[in-house]
Formats: sequence, structure tokens, C-alpha cells
Amino acid sequence: MSVKHNSEIKFKIGLDENKVPEEISWTAKDGGIDNEESKAIMISVWDHKKKDTLRMDLWTKDMPVDEMKQFYHQTLVSMAETFERATDDQKMGATMRDFCEYFAEKLELKK
Repeated sequence: MSVKHNSEIKFKIGLDENKVPEEISWTAKDGGIDNEESKAIMISVWDHKKKDTLRMDLWTKDMPVDEMKQFYHQTLVSMAETFERATDDQKMGATMRDFCEYFAEKLELKK
């Protein structure tokens, strides 16, 4: 197969004097996103040669802890859904969603 289109996702990180994120914004033109502000990002990239995951987790100083907990919960839920869709392993997908429910309960995210 030949590549028919290239798409770009860009992140811009504004750092303070200690290289701690102050501002995060991102652009994904194909997704209709142009310089949108964010408080946190998590990026995972699979290195197929090393069979290892490269990760970048960044959040701004003013990211509220309660929002960080919610961000993690929603990320875990998304990972469970993606895992099931990618592997067709429904049993493990359900197990992962059970953990997400437990996680939300322990963090008192669901009222």
C-alpha cells in the first residue's frame, strides 16, 4: 500500500524557567483542532524494534488534582475499549472495565 495522505498532530509546550509545563496546546488540522488549550497529555508510542513503549506524560502546574483523577479514569476506560477493539479479547476488556469501575469508586468519581 502507498501512503495517500499525511496527517500531523502538533503539541506546543510552554515551559517555565525550570522546564515545568505552564501551557499546553495542540493542533490536529484533519480533526478540526487548531491550537486548543489543554492541561495534560499522555502519549504512548510503540517501538516495534525494541518491543517497548515510549511514553510522554505532561501536565501543567495548574492542573487540578480532581481533574487529573478524572483524566486518568477516562484514559483507562478508553484503553479498555481500544484494547477490546484491537484484540477482540472481550473477557479481558470486561476485566479492564471492572477495574475502571473499581478505580472510579475508590476515587469517589461517581456520585
